[in-house]
Amino acid sequence: MKVPEGRLRSISHGGVSWTDIENPTQKEIEALAEKYPFHHLNLEDCLSRRQLTKLDKHEEYLFILLHFPSYDEGKQNVVTNQVSIFLGKDYLVTLHRDDFKPLIDLFQSCERDEHSHQAFMGKSSAHLLYCVIDKLVDELFPELDVLMSDLSDIEDKAFDESVSIAGKISNLRRQIGDLRRMVSSLRRTIPDVAISAQRFATEDLGPYFSDVKDHVERVWETLEQAKETVEIYVDTDFILSTEKTNNVLAILTIVFTLTIPASVVASIYGMNVNLPGGIQTGPWTFLGPYTMLVVLLSIALVPSLAMVYYFRKHGWM
Repeated sequence: MKVPEGRLRSISHGGVSWTDIENPTQKEIEALAEKYPFHHLNLEDCLSRRQLTKLDKHEEYLFILLHFPSYDEGKQNVVTNQVSIFLGKDYLVTLHRDDFKPLIDLFQSCERDEHSHQAFMGKSSAHLLYCVIDKLVDELFPELDVLMSDLSDIEDKAFDESVSIAGKISNLRRQIGDLRRMVSSLRRTIPDVAISAQRFATEDLGPYFSDVKDHVERVWETLEQAKETVEIYVDTDFILSTEKTNNVLAILTIVFTLTIPASVVASIYGMNVNLPGGIQTGPWTFLGPYTMLVVLLSIALVPSLAMVYYFRKHGWM
């Protein structure tokens, strides 16, 4: 598989610059190391796609590593998008994959639209950071809409014994688990980011980041509700499946039990010994040539009928 080449773009406005790098490679990392006072460990983290959410505080900059989800329609699951961010006094550097559309669209909007240019970059680098995080957090809501739509689609099927939805429920549980893991890390990290980024701002960012935290909490509450709902579907599917299995086993048990008398009679008269009415002692004929057949069927049928009466009396049938 060919690794995509990195793409570095920069825009500046009002003394604030924003550098965005898609698919960072060693070449782009070296360029950043020459231009900015970034620690080499932070730069190495940008090349790895398996880093945990973190906030590293340095004297001249902040290094922030966040994870945001996106829905992969082909695989029908949630994938993780890692975003590495460097925040300094007059600059913001973002690094991510080239398929992370929300951040790419935001950067292109700043490039092409003068109003967005002024709104996002006209105050400070910390305000630009807020705009980026706010945009990415808002993109969580469409993901939730897809998830809740899938939950609604299987609601009726979850109570239908004739439909098996175990696979769909398992997939939804996986999606909810992935989303909860990423949103949980955002809940822990964003308040710290708000406090640490304030030193690079010319205005109070508290109200702005409070709005972001409120959105994250709303997402978390929705995920908690979705988790409870899917657990109900899991329990319902298990109960219905168990009940269906028990009904099948009950029927098979009754059928097997009713055939026990006939099996016992057939086993006895199948033995090569002298038995009343057997071939060795001479067959009974007082009811005609099929007397012995009638007698054996009666011996097998009477206990079976007695068991049917007993089962029905106790509500087992």
